[in-house]
Amino acid sequence: MLWFGWFGFNAGSALSASAQATMAFATTNTASASAALAWIFFDGMRGQKPSALGACVGAVVGLVAITPAAGYVSIGESIFIGTCASVISNLCVHWKNKSSTLDDTLDVFPCHGVGGMVGMIMTGAFAKDVGLTSGHAYTFLLHCGALLFVAAFSFAGSWLLYRVTDLIIPLRVSEEQEELGLDLSQHGEMMEEGVEPRKPALARIA
Repeated sequence: MLWFGWFGFNAGSALSASAQATMAFATTNTASASAALAWIFFDGMRGQKPSALGACVGAVVGLVAITPAAGYVSIGESIFIGTCASVISNLCVHWKNKSSTLDDTLDVFPCHGVGGMVGMIMTGAFAKDVGLTSGHAYTFLLHCGALLFVAAFSFAGSWLLYRVTDLIIPLRVSEEQEELGLDLSQHGEMMEEGVEPRKPALARIA
């Protein structure tokens, strides 16, 4: 449903039934498909078992990455964008889980965040007539500068909002509630008999 809905998001942004809308539709599909395949093949190359979940995550990464470029790149370039974004996001997820204690249960930043960054840079590189590959550096440099500004603004703004919220309503539960599980301690939901409760990661803001 998300993949199908993304067609309306990208192709619909043309606000017309035009050649640009058609190209946006096509590149959205190919980027997502290539990203899904790249994710599971890259998992296999790293000795992990390819999974349907991995394919779904890869597809979302491809959708995110192609969004700024949809309608402005070719089919071949969309495949390249989806593949690159998928591999880079896969590596970021692996690095985050292995060497970081930051809590990101759904891997939102390594997938959506990094995927969007890759797509933004790739747009500046491949955009028709104004991209780096067309001999124009302005769009590419503009996207790089915008990426740095938005990243700094988002980090600072999020940090400030989390701090203010934590002063009003603490974001972290007690160790006892964490051990019990948030399903029960926070939501009053009982797990089915025989099913082990999942202990989700909790937000760290410090």
